[in-house]
Amino acid sequence: MSKLSPVRFVDVALEGQFWRERLETVLTRTIPSQHVQLSNHGILDSLKLPNPPPPLRFPRNEHNFTVQVFWDSDVGKWVEAASYALSHRRDAGIEAKIEAITDDLEKAQAPDGYLNCWYLQREPDKRWTNLRDNHELYNLGHLLEGGIAYFLATGRRRLLGILERYVEHVRQTFGPNSGQKRGYCGHQEIELALVKLYRLSGDRKHLDLATYFINERGRQPHYFDQEAAARGEDPKDFWARSYEYNQSHKPVREQTKVVGHAVRAMYMFSAMADLAAELDDHGLKQACEVLWADVMRSKIYITSGLGPAAANEGFTEAYDLPNDTAYAETCASVALIFWAQRMLHLDLDGRYADVMEQALFNGALTGLSRDGEHYFYSNPLDSDGRHSRWAWHTCPCCTMNSSRLVASVGGYFVSASDEAVAFHLYGGMSTTVALAGTKVFLRETSTYPFSGSIKVEVSPENPATFTVKLRIPGWASGTSATLNGAPIDVKTGIANGYLSITRAWHAGDVITLDLPMPPERIYAHPAVKENVGRVALKRGPLVYCVEEVDNPGGRVQQLQLPRDAEISVQNRDDLFDGIITLTAPAGRVEAKDWADNLYRTSPPLRSGGELIALPYYLWNNRGSGSMQVWICEA
Repeated sequence: MSKLSPVRFVDVALEGQFWRERLETVLTRTIPSQHVQLSNHGILDSLKLPNPPPPLRFPRNEHNFTVQVFWDSDVGKWVEAASYALSHRRDAGIEAKIEAITDDLEKAQAPDGYLNCWYLQREPDKRWTNLRDNHELYNLGHLLEGGIAYFLATGRRRLLGILERYVEHVRQTFGPNSGQKRGYCGHQEIELALVKLYRLSGDRKHLDLATYFINERGRQPHYFDQEAAARGEDPKDFWARSYEYNQSHKPVREQTKVVGHAVRAMYMFSAMADLAAELDDHGLKQACEVLWADVMRSKIYITSGLGPAAANEGFTEAYDLPNDTAYAETCASVALIFWAQRMLHLDLDGRYADVMEQALFNGALTGLSRDGEHYFYSNPLDSDGRHSRWAWHTCPCCTMNSSRLVASVGGYFVSASDEAVAFHLYGGMSTTVALAGTKVFLRETSTYPFSGSIKVEVSPENPATFTVKLRIPGWASGTSATLNGAPIDVKTGIANGYLSITRAWHAGDVITLDLPMPPERIYAHPAVKENVGRVALKRGPLVYCVEEVDNPGGRVQQLQLPRDAEISVQNRDDLFDGIITLTAPAGRVEAKDWADNLYRTSPPLRSGGELIALPYYLWNNRGSGSMQVWICEA
């Protein structure tokens, strides 16, 4: 397995315009506005355990479930995102808000360490009685990740200490020993947090607990059956009908098809990859590879969206990828990034970095508006104009997932070992790493993702021999490179998607890459029935869409792109601080002469014109209107 580890985001300075703008927006607008929303919706007040409890803001649904059971997780994710922001720039106001949350959690914690504000306030006698549905361990996972991030950003460990006491309660409660519950969470997440706690503390017991939760999942007799029976329920009445919903239908090592709730699946697979790396567990690694192949073969949108169905917020069957009803939850794309990064560090295979990049630019970023205060929960690839961003959501999970990803995105750019450094993403950044016994300053300069012209400076304090690996994306054919002005034979230097250069490096050495970015037409597998006769446009890592504001005259679903039409690149400094749009001659099917007819024997009129496409992640930032990724090809 790969010996490379990600360079932490706090050690990576984002210097390119693309990511600096997103980061500044999250720091100055998104995180403060999210705290306001958490307060306005009663989520922060819930930590205070008001007595008597106020009426539910979100009544129980037909499954006897209310989203308020996982409010703790929303607080945890906000603390994590805010802590990442503090790592970039200390802010006394934000720190005071986190300290206030810590005060409330400290007061709420039970003497035995238990800390779940829903149960402590409303159902204290029902703790650990419904792991299948009620998110207790999931909530702890997100709180724990927040506590770890806050400690790393500030050195303050009071919040982390509170959560470590809760973890100890969990360790005593769950496990294979006599008197313990052999349970695990219906919504995977705690496993990721425990691995982070292990890496922070070095204490093996945290890794062992994460391993237990993964290995126990899906074993017979099924814990959720036993738990339901103990509640006086018939396990057959499970509202989701199948344990495929939460990926507990089989032990994880026996799973070969990706099923169920997309976010739960991605979190679980990320944890499996973490454990494969930490334990050198080739069985878990192989299981991850099989599941990865299943997703990539027939279950991922071109935008990296995952999960077509709203009913289970997840997967259905192979090639079921409808456009206008695509669920494609933002959280699922964020979680796919987590999984892809972990798979990448098992083998340093560029195909994982390709998907990580695809999900970052086309899935996760779409979930956050340009103003930093509006969001997408679901991400369709076709809209009649009724799908728009919201300022908050009944289930605000995607809001903080977007902000914590952007605030920590620097941690996805570069990895290092004692002998090598690897660049996975581009966009303008600098960092200093230890290589071959010396400190090495690295700077990557580019206007990526809009240009593939990249310069990498390599400046060791002392001359040293090591390897620099530069990812060559799978879409980048015809790449050229130079070292200190001399051409490099790219074709022979590439292995698994990375160009490797091993030499004695000196201060001031410079590598250049030219990743060609011609516009491309992308076609879907014929089994994706919605896209038969349609084409999508892509340039570099960016998927494009047509939006009504750029293509007036009716819904964009009436546009037709001739197969032989030339697609041109257009610099648009007047849009979104400067982007690249794509233009092409196109036709539009007209309805003006149809009168009241629904059907007729003659074809519709077709007018000529021009099609303008912009990056998908930017759609719905200029008001409502129709949008389409897959365009009818004439």
